Amino acid sequence: MPDIFTARPPVYKQIISLATRYRIPAVYPYRFMAAAGGLLSYGTDNSDLYRRAASYVDRILKGAKPAELPVQLPTKFEFVLNMRTAQALDLDIPLKLRVFADEVIE
Repeated sequence: MPDIFTARPPVYKQIISLATRYRIPAVYPYRFMAAAGGLLSYGTDNSDLYRRAASYVDRILKGAKPAELPVQLPTKFEFVLNMRTAQALDLDIPLKLRVFADEVIE
């Protein structure tokens, strides 16, 4: 599960390293973890969350009370697949899954 402790660079890099060493296919919550060598990631698109936060800031600066603003949930998710790691783990990733991915790291 994503949290402030496992998302720090020394920790998540060690998790990825151990998963690779022991040949454990793992799913990570953030794109940067797949880019760092994790097999795949599926989670919220943080760029989209930051863009949407700007409208809240605008509304607050125009006088809206933060407690009266509706809670928003993530609406955009991204799926990143790291084929180098899949090959290192001797996994055959189906074409349908590769096509479905938002990004495939070769």
